[in-house]
Amino acid sequence: MRKEIIFNATDTETRIAILEEGRLVELHVETPEKEHYVGNIYLAKIAKVMSGIRAAFIDVGLQQDAFLHFSDVGSTSSDYTHLLDEEGEVDLMDDDEEENETHTSSSQNYQQQNTQRRQRNNSPSESPTEGEPYEQLVRGDSILVQVTKEPTGNKGVRVTSEISLPGRFLVLLPFRKTIGVSKRMTNFKEKRRLRFLVRSILPRNENLGVIIRTVAMEQDEEILRQDLKSLIDQWHEIEKEIKVGTPPKLVYKDVESTHGVLRDLLTPDVERIVCDSKNVFREVRSYLQSNQPALLEKVEPYKAREPVFDVFGIEKELTFAMQKKVPLRSGGSIVIEPTEAMVVCDVNTGRFAKKQDQELNSLQTNLEAAREIARQLRLRDLGGICVIDFIDLQDERNQKRVLDELRKELRKDRAKTTVLPMSEFGICEMTRQRIRQSVLHSFSEPCPLCQGVGIVISKATVSNNIERWIRRYKADNRGFKRFILEVNPVVSEFLHHGLPSRILQMMLKYRVHIKVEPTEKLAQHDFHILLTKNKEDITSKYDKN
Repeated sequence: MRKEIIFNATDTETRIAILEEGRLVELHVETPEKEHYVGNIYLAKIAKVMSGIRAAFIDVGLQQDAFLHFSDVGSTSSDYTHLLDEEGEVDLMDDDEEENETHTSSSQNYQQQNTQRRQRNNSPSESPTEGEPYEQLVRGDSILVQVTKEPTGNKGVRVTSEISLPGRFLVLLPFRKTIGVSKRMTNFKEKRRLRFLVRSILPRNENLGVIIRTVAMEQDEEILRQDLKSLIDQWHEIEKEIKVGTPPKLVYKDVESTHGVLRDLLTPDVERIVCDSKNVFREVRSYLQSNQPALLEKVEPYKAREPVFDVFGIEKELTFAMQKKVPLRSGGSIVIEPTEAMVVCDVNTGRFAKKQDQELNSLQTNLEAAREIARQLRLRDLGGICVIDFIDLQDERNQKRVLDELRKELRKDRAKTTVLPMSEFGICEMTRQRIRQSVLHSFSEPCPLCQGVGIVISKATVSNNIERWIRRYKADNRGFKRFILEVNPVVSEFLHHGLPSRILQMMLKYRVHIKVEPTEKLAQHDFHILLTKNKEDITSKYDKN
């Protein structure tokens, strides 16, 4: 598969596009105001343990406490001794190569210190059933955690107490003496060679393990030794920060997007890397010079006047990524609707009727939709539960073909995915690992008119709400009153329309004087009512909405 990495940088934004066969499949956006947290390691403090939801909330020093599920709480390294073979190797880690999928346990020292502190203070434990790995979680204890998922909405980051440090070819696993190989590496002889090589260079006097990444294939000992030394040096620096630190404290910050993309996505099948910024071009070459000089020839500067994303058709692809409806080449379409609980995808045939057989028409549209949905999930970085409403197929063999096509395309995705069999209603349920906020959040903010709900209360409804407010007020207050009514300009125009106008009808009906003041600060559904004499805002006193 032909892959390309395109860098587009300005003073305020860096965008990194990943193309496969000329089509956009991933986009990474970095802006100064939007900080990324995945990969960061914190010396933190346990703020609350809630066994009812099998989770703890961890103070990492951010605005919101981090979420630590009990399934993400690691055991100490001593718990793995029964898995060690004679050579000190564990065949435990045939996992995917991505660092967010390979974590290890936190330090024994912290658990020992926390246990001693509880004994001194004789504090009651808030942990669940004894004997489980997370029984050590006690409010106020220190804990070392790593961020695995960016904050979404009003939820804080998700963390794990299993720590890993990703490098170019290896992933370092502190406190876990294991050697694993990426599941995507299928050559048995190469896997055995790399295991033997890494075992020979891994320090025996330190409690460290390693995952060998796919890009390590065909690499010689010196390159892997340099990568391992760099990771071990990083870990020693983290240990120094831990010893002198007071929680909550950031002890390791993951690399920026440019280095992260090169580290994680620069595989041998990448044909070229195009940079439209001199600074990024130098940064990319510097990284490759230190980590993989053989790939330097793939980096090229972009010098044309036309924007680089226009030339590669990326801007057009991003336009569709911002819309609910995605057209298919056959004439059909997909409607993608992210909700708070899940992502819903609906497949429509549109005008496609190439074959007279309806079953074949539906099959062709579903196959095309399966490929496009897999790509859109990656591009938009949508995660969680996804429900796909394919066009009904009567033949079970055709249903299987559609699911097989979907699974095949999802194998290109770095995020973990699980696809269930199709239901009797033609519904496919799947999950996709959620790590970051969707791409939509990088380019958008909540609408000031609808506050992000997607609908706007009608002007007539707002007018009726204002009249109901006045009626409640008059029920408690007799006599003639004067008000200032602040509304959105659109509503102001609606109130003054007609002869007699709606606002005049209200004044005559309820014996009040209302001065309407339009303001752009208010959403269309909102209004404020102030007393004219002292400008006191009394809206909330009689607002039942």
